[in-house]
Amino acid sequence: MPSVPTPWWQPSAHQDRRPFLIGRNRLMTALRGFFMAEDFTEVDTSILQVSPGNEAHLHAFATDLIDADLSVRRFYLHTSPEFACKKLLAAGEERLFTFAKVFRNRERTGTHSPEFTMLEWYRSGEPYQKLMEDCARLLALAAETGGQKCFRYRGVETDPFAEPERLGVAEAFERFAGIDLLATLDRDGGSDRDALAHAAVRAGLRVAADDTWSDIYSGVLVQKIEPHLGQGRATILHDYPSVEAALARRTADDPRVSERFELYACGVELANAFGELTDPDEQRRRFQAEMDEKERVYGERYPIDEDFLAALAIMPQASGIALGFDRLAMLATGASRIDQVIWTPVA
Repeated sequence: MPSVPTPWWQPSAHQDRRPFLIGRNRLMTALRGFFMAEDFTEVDTSILQVSPGNEAHLHAFATDLIDADLSVRRFYLHTSPEFACKKLLAAGEERLFTFAKVFRNRERTGTHSPEFTMLEWYRSGEPYQKLMEDCARLLALAAETGGQKCFRYRGVETDPFAEPERLGVAEAFERFAGIDLLATLDRDGGSDRDALAHAAVRAGLRVAADDTWSDIYSGVLVQKIEPHLGQGRATILHDYPSVEAALARRTADDPRVSERFELYACGVELANAFGELTDPDEQRRRFQAEMDEKERVYGERYPIDEDFLAALAIMPQASGIALGFDRLAMLATGASRIDQVIWTPVA
């Protein structure tokens, strides 16, 4: 019979976790200091939203808001404070950050919690390469705060003081899977599913008959690319295919790819960044395509936040990033599971 884990509120379990939790607090204080020194404004965003986000494979928690007249409206716990933060950029904020409690369903592992803390920050009028510099500085700050000379997780090590490797997605596919990814994309935003399928099979991956281009792409990324990222030093994986960057603007030199990057350390994805798309018409088309895919796969779709699209029309050019604060706290404190750095884990 399997053993039952000791509840986190038992004194013995709490004492085991407490050093990690105090380390979490120190890290949050240090990060706040970093952003204050950079002249950022801390903001607090509402959790209840009319739309939780419009990505096909993102799953939200739903609830009903009952007004005084007893009318009922469907709301969602946000999966990210992104829409609210961009509305604040439209309102005139230029540099902002937030520690937001966010909620994602169908996700629970050693590095996933259904309720977790997202650190997001935005720079109005600055390129997304500036966020890459931020990430390098924050990794070093996290290590210094946690007293770590090296991050370690599941046998993989990352030097948080080394300059992160900047690796293009297409280069990573060629290097680790022998796949010419850009050859499966066209400059109008289309993709060649069969070409990618044949390349994936040659790389030794199984492809199902009903797998889409995105399904195959994700399979290659998870099985062939991610195991190599963040080893020895952090990796910034950048220039994602535009079909995999619904909220990012396309690069100036090649519309097949967009200004999106992800930060990896010890094989763990820590952050996701964009050069923000500010064209409301293009954003609507992308959201509708994502929701069509969600309905095809899961039989449901989320509404589009019309206020968000209206705000995009006046939002300045900006770059923004979402970092999983609890994951960074794990690495900074040496914790092995995400619930060790969450004060009151979801039961």
